[in-house]
Amino acid sequence: MVIRIALQCNEADAALIMEDDNPAPRMLTRPGEGIYNDQAGALAANSPFQIVWLPEEERDAVLDKVNGLASKVGKLPPAPIIFEGNAPADVRDNMELKKLRSSTSSARPVTARAWLGAPNSIKGPTEAQFQRQSGSHLLVVGQSAERALSLLAIGIVSLAAQYPPDQVEFVILDPHAYDNGANGYFQKLAAKLSCKIRIGGPAEVPALMGELAAELEARGPSSGRDAPEVFLVVHDLQRFKVLRPDDEFRFSVDDDASAEATPSQAFANLLGEGGPVGMHVLAATDTWNNVSRWIPRKLMAEFEMRVLFQMSANDSSNLIDSPAATTLGLHRALFHNEHYGTLETFRPYAMPDDAWLEEIIMERC
Repeated sequence: MVIRIALQCNEADAALIMEDDNPAPRMLTRPGEGIYNDQAGALAANSPFQIVWLPEEERDAVLDKVNGLASKVGKLPPAPIIFEGNAPADVRDNMELKKLRSSTSSARPVTARAWLGAPNSIKGPTEAQFQRQSGSHLLVVGQSAERALSLLAIGIVSLAAQYPPDQVEFVILDPHAYDNGANGYFQKLAAKLSCKIRIGGPAEVPALMGELAAELEARGPSSGRDAPEVFLVVHDLQRFKVLRPDDEFRFSVDDDASAEATPSQAFANLLGEGGPVGMHVLAATDTWNNVSRWIPRKLMAEFEMRVLFQMSANDSSNLIDSPAATTLGLHRALFHNEHYGTLETFRPYAMPDDAWLEEIIMERC
């Protein structure tokens, strides 16, 4: 940002706004005094100015007039952009999601968006886009199970808001599915959303993956075109041993080619063939070591969208060919889109509270 305006502030904030050798903002003393700088904070470009003062009555009258004009034409003012680097983002600030929740979806979108967090630049919220094409899957890697859970949960809400109730289904694999009964976060989401949501723990994985394998088999290039969207959401992938690829050198007495596919084979088939027919995967795990054990290298390319929390340089390089994730702090993450070749730093959304869950009650997904 080349143009910068600073009001009176302390020395630390002055160093952030201007260049390190430009402490001028901390020397301001009069109310309304400021510094305009159009050379990225260079000391030589400082231009002091005095803000125009309006009496409170006159200021309020002008603002009321502006609000009245905006209400007449039906335009809401955009939300102010406030950067808080030491705090997680709040999903309530996502105006795009709020607008979607207040409307009714009548048709399946060509591109569905799962919002991940607030950007570190002046743009819309960071989003993962799902289209009916290969590679349209999302992988989340980081050692904070709560942040991964929050990202997946908000992703489900944002995706659900874009579809009619009968045009989307979520199959959620959660190793803690029965730890808290109906008070689990995914269970609470299922109670609030009107679309079809199935939740299973490790014991239900074989049955659920078998049904998904049958659905994938039934969807052809043409028949799958109009079929509802299906999102398989896997939280803590490393907890599901049945999804780990079978040993290639394992020999079986029963070598029947017509035998039903194992859960791991169904998972691999879903990654390789599911995208073009509207079946997508959102998976979260903790480390690169477990990524490499659960996802064969030839299938890693199917995860064109990847979210990384802070990790070692080696893990980061293996995932995105860059050690950039080593510099992330507590409330930072990277979003890598291999299809577009982009790498974006963002602030993930904090875990929403129960009050927000009450707000998302909808008559449609």
